[in-house]
This record gives sequence, C-alpha cells and structure tokens, in this order.
Amino acid sequence: MQTDLLTHALIQSMARNFSVTDLIRTADTLKLNGQTGSIENLYSTWIQHNQEHPLLYAILFNYSVVLMDAGKLAESQTALESALKANPEFMPAYINLGRVHERQGRTGLGILQWTMAIQRMAAVNGTALEHKRTALNQSARALEAATQDEAAEEMLRQSLELDRHQREPIQHLIALRQRQCKWPVMLASEHVTRLDLMEGLSPLSAGAFTDDALLQLAIAAHYNKLDVGIPATYMDSWPLAMPRQGKLRIGYLSSDLREHAVGYLMTDVFKLHDRSKVEVFAYYCGPVADPTKDKLHQHFKDTVDHFVEINQMDDETAARRIAAAGIHILVDLNGYTREARLKVVARRPAPVIVNWLGFPGSMASPYHHYLVADDWIIPAENEIYYSEKVLRLPCYQPIAQERKVSELPVTRAQAGLPEDATVFCCFNGAHKITRFTFDRWLMILSRVPKSVLWLLSSTEGADNRLRAYAVERGIAPERIVFAGKLANPFHLARYPLADLFLDTTPYGAHTTASDALWMGVPVLTYSGRSFASRVCGSLIRSAGLPELVTETAEAFVDRAAELGNDRPALAALREKLKEQRATAPLFDLPLLVSKLEELYEQMWADCEQGKLPKPDLRNLDVYHEVGCQVDHEALEVQTVKDYNGWWQELLAARNRFRPIPADARLITPEKFA
Repeated sequence: MQTDLLTHALIQSMARNFSVTDLIRTADTLKLNGQTGSIENLYSTWIQHNQEHPLLYAILFNYSVVLMDAGKLAESQTALESALKANPEFMPAYINLGRVHERQGRTGLGILQWTMAIQRMAAVNGTALEHKRTALNQSARALEAATQDEAAEEMLRQSLELDRHQREPIQHLIALRQRQCKWPVMLASEHVTRLDLMEGLSPLSAGAFTDDALLQLAIAAHYNKLDVGIPATYMDSWPLAMPRQGKLRIGYLSSDLREHAVGYLMTDVFKLHDRSKVEVFAYYCGPVADPTKDKLHQHFKDTVDHFVEINQMDDETAARRIAAAGIHILVDLNGYTREARLKVVARRPAPVIVNWLGFPGSMASPYHHYLVADDWIIPAENEIYYSEKVLRLPCYQPIAQERKVSELPVTRAQAGLPEDATVFCCFNGAHKITRFTFDRWLMILSRVPKSVLWLLSSTEGADNRLRAYAVERGIAPERIVFAGKLANPFHLARYPLADLFLDTTPYGAHTTASDALWMGVPVLTYSGRSFASRVCGSLIRSAGLPELVTETAEAFVDRAAELGNDRPALAALREKLKEQRATAPLFDLPLLVSKLEELYEQMWADCEQGKLPKPDLRNLDVYHEVGCQVDHEALEVQTVKDYNGWWQELLAARNRFRPIPADARLITPEKFA
C-alpha cells in the first residue's frame, strides 16, 4: 500500500479489518513518513471495531504511546487504563501509566502504579525481572526528586539486588547516601559488593568521595566510555568555521544559564566580552525557564549575541545547529553534571572544545582539548592527573560584579545562633560532608569551647544523623545549628553572622566560597591534590588571604582552633578582606574575561597550526581497576604524603600478576625491577 494514498477516509474504512500485524506495519509506515496524526486515527478506528480482540490491550498500549508522544496525556491515561482493564497482568501499562501521572504532576499516583506493578510480579522470569527493575527505578527517581531519600534508597537497593550491574541505579544510590551523610557511603549488601558500587561511581560523586586525583581521572574515562559512548556520527571538518574569517565565534553550552550556582558565577561574563574580538553564542540545554520568574535566565538572553535553546532538540540536530553557526570554540560549562548534553559534544560540533567551570575535574574524553584552571588549582606537577591541555587564568572562577542582597536586618537570635559564641559556618551541600571532614569539625568545636557549627539544612534525616554523630563524640547537639534554605538575597544577607567559614574536602566550597568572601566572611580551607579540593584555595588566595589556605589536616584544625579562640584575629581578617576588595584578582572580572579571550586566541592558534592537543587517555582502564579496589573510606588519600609513590606501589603489586604497559603515567619499566 502506498503511504500517499492513505487518506483519512481510507484509514477509517480499512483499519477496522486489519490484522494486528497489518495494523502495526501500517503504523510503522505512517511514522516513517511523519504522519503521526494518521497513526492516532488508525489505532482509534481499529480499537473502536475490535473490542473483543484478544490483543486489544497491546494495541491500546501502542495507542497510548502515540498519544503520550503527542502530549495528549489525558487521552493516553484513558488508553492505558483500558489496556489494564483488558489485561491486568500487562506490566508495561502500569509503568507507562505511572509516567503519565508523573508528567501531569501527580507523582504520588505514579508511584502507586509502579508499586502495583511490583506487587503483581510474582513470577520469576527475565521479563518480570526487567519490569520489576524498571518499576523500582522509576519509583526511586520520583522519590529522590521529592527528597524522599530513605524510600528512594530502599527502591534502588531492591533493584540492584536483582541486577547489581545497573550503572544508573548505582550512581543514584551513592549520590543519595552522600546527600544523607550516611557513612560508609559504599555500603555492601548480600548481592552487591563494595567493588560493584565503586565501579559504578559517577565522576561528580567521585569528586566528593575521595581526593584520589588519578582515580578520578580513570572514573571520568570509564564513565565517558560506558555512559556517553561513541556517537553514531561525528564531525571531522568544519567548513563554516575554518578558515577563520573575522571574530572568534565562541559557543557556551550549558544547562545552568538560570537561577543556578553556575548561573550566578557566569552572570556578567558574557556582557564583558570584547565584541570587537568575539561573537558570543549561548546554547541552553536546561529546563524550560519562565523568564517572568527567572530574571537571571532572561539576563543571559539579553547579554549574548545569540541565545539558542537546544533542550528540545535531539543530539544530532543540536550538534548540527552548533556547527552551522560556524562556532570556532565550544566551551562545555556542564561536564559530567546534571542535564549535560555530552552526546552533543561527542559529535565534535566545533574544531576546539574546552572544559571550564561546570565540572571540577578532567573530562578524560577524546574530544575535550583544553581545561581552564589557574596556577593554584593545577600546579605544573599535577598536570599528569588531567587528560586535557591545561591553560590558566589569574583566578579560575568568575564572580558576579553585583549581588542582590536583602537589606532587611538579620540577627543571630533570628538565625538561632548564640550571641556570644564563635560561629563556624559551612553552607556547602550535605553531599560534600565526609566523615573525615565532620570529624575535623568536631575536633575544632572541642578545642573552641564557646563555639557552634552552622550548617545548611539538608533533609531531616541527614540533619538528625549529623547531630547524633556529634553527640557520640562528645559534642552537645545544640552546638550543631542548621540554617533553613532561603532565596539567594536573604541567604547572602545572613553570611556576616558567621565568624569563619570552614571548608569541606575533598569537594570544597566553590560558589559558596565566593559568596562568603563577597559578604566579608573569611574562609579556611584544606587543599588536596584534586581539582575540586583546590578551587576554594584558589579563591581565598585570589581574595588576598593566602594564610587561610592549609595543606595538611593538622594545620587545618590548628588554624581553625587558633582563630576560633582569638576574636580580634578574626576581626582583623575581615578588615583585611574588606581593604583588598578593590584590588584582589578574585573581584576583577574584567581582567578574567580579558585573559579568557587571550586563552581563546591561543587555542585557535594551536588549531590553525595543527597543534591542537590530543587528550592523554593512556592506560586509564588499569588505573580504574586498581583504584577501585582501595577502601577510600578507611584511608583518606588526601593525607598520603607521597601520593605518586603510593600509586606506584599499587601498580607494582598489580604488575606482578598482570603486566602494565610501559607507558603508564607513573610507571616506567625500571620501577618494576
């Protein structure tokens, strides 16, 4: 049958008598020709005239999918309910009905549908197990989004007991345990080992889990290989970008050009670009934003030359859209973070691709050529821990030139803080609080008797867990004070109530550190080796307070205790921070943008001269295998003095039974002699 003859009338007259095979074949033909409206009509007509057919439930399900794709959620719901009425044991209908409820804002009803599916699947077979895993994972995702962390964790554990090699459930399970401050994070169960969990660790969670920079590099490469994968198509020439004519066309790819931590940092970057040198494109891949409510999102639209929303485009279309603009340099502001579009980046839609700001670490991908950092975050001797070529700014992190800060007065009493105590604070997310970090904080409290620790509230369970842990170690629960979440202007306004910001490690304060310094609050950090652990040190040094950057755990505790017992010294630090505000590099955003443009010119010169760096991905599978076997919750790698020597010993032990290639990063053949 020729598709172009399938008019509305023909479908109505013929569909009623189609066999199921003919029906599905015709629907596929219509889909290939883009006639989605005709598919709806086809299924509707067949269903109307085949109410007693034994496979009616399956056709109703197919019909519901077509309706869901068309955004007709109420009609899709009706079709799915009819399918379940025809066959109550048809599990895919429960799963999709749950999705329809969720998309209509009825998450509770969605979870109910998935729970019903779980309860009905008594038979132990491959299909039932797959449906049960799917229902468990869908329920966990919805519960996690609703911050029902305990329930979400239980769903994920049940799913992993059925299949311990599911990468996404492992990643979410680990992130949930980090967010809840549940230690150990890598909690094994009957059928899921600690190694299973380690091998599924995502790059972003790894940054908050361990300061093991080589393992972080290997995890990023492992994730890129398995979770991003190899695209069906990619570009190896860019005729609209090369040869260059006129200004550099810089494309910024981000899901966070909105009310988001990265959005706040990028607020004034685009408008400060020298338009005689660069043309600025923004490719937005985040949630649909309401410009009447999200003023920052609208601000970005107003301050770039071209704002393109690719969140509704598939990967191939988005990549071709970027290439069609003749983008010379694509700056990935997401990396391995939520809502990233790495499958777009993997298609290489621009000749030069840069990793900056969004992800604090190496991408370990074959297509990210450069990583923008600074001298403190990546000293020359640490470049071995990164796959990209490292280029440096005076200070890695931009900072908005103006901040909206509430003018309403706020007091310690209103915040639940004692008036006469030293207030240590940390407003980092709870997922950054490791057992090692919290133990150091409690040690500081024990050495500063008249002090409290002021933290940003997480979930009730996490808050209670931290207080209980403190009590077990002899710290009264009232000395741990939690600040509720507030809109950013009000949150910033309460910062000055604190005397000293204590950083987390290995994933330190980034936006929160610049917030504290902007509001005049000194920040104390403990810099390690990994990118995420050194950003805060970079910001503090750039603000003119290098004496607050420590490099050992002992120095961190000693310095905090010393300052906590010396209020005049804390006041002097505040005054010093205030005095250096006008000249410190941290607050000189025009300088940062100017230097960034110089880096872009350097990158493009490398490209034109055929010197574009090739990412160094040597032997990262070996490092992943070896590093995952270390119990990082028993050993804080950040405290290992001879880190490279420690890794050489690990690799040498592995080499005794499985030879390692001679070009491994830290190992040469003579090391095994």
